Amino acid sequence: MKAFSKINMVGGAFVTILSSVFGPAWFLFIGLIFMNIIDWLSGWYCAYIHNEESSKIGAKGIVKKVWYWVVILISFYIGFSFEKMGNIIGLQLSFMNFLGYFVLSSYIVNEIRSILENTVKIGIELPDFLIKGLKICDDIINDSAEITIGGSDEYK
Repeated sequence: MKAFSKINMVGGAFVTILSSVFGPAWFLFIGLIFMNIIDWLSGWYCAYIHNEESSKIGAKGIVKKVWYWVVILISFYIGFSFEKMGNIIGLQLSFMNFLGYFVLSSYIVNEIRSILENTVKIGIELPDFLIKGLKICDDIINDSAEITIGGSDEYK
């Protein structure tokens, strides 16, 4: 019983810390970290079984994933900053907070698609609807993020 109590307490503390750092959508950030790791491992394994291992390519992949996080951080900062600037000048710009979530969701879908591509290269068959469903999801995210300014398609 004491072990379960300690596990429960540590788990609760972990979730509390994640919630305070990442907000109510902390599970999305943790999910992306998890997907980053799975994608890197599946890419490594795929290269391993095809005798295409390269520490240079592996390092490049890790750097790329770090930059994903930089772009996510910048996206959330932009949204937060524009909301605060809007409050100062009397404009409602809180919708800009969606920018970070659009970027985050796009990267999550991208990572899942990459994992599935690696899975196919490894030789595991996947249901077609899974690949098509992720493509549809990606299209919806990208279409939702397009903004028409002043009724014109010029800035799309």
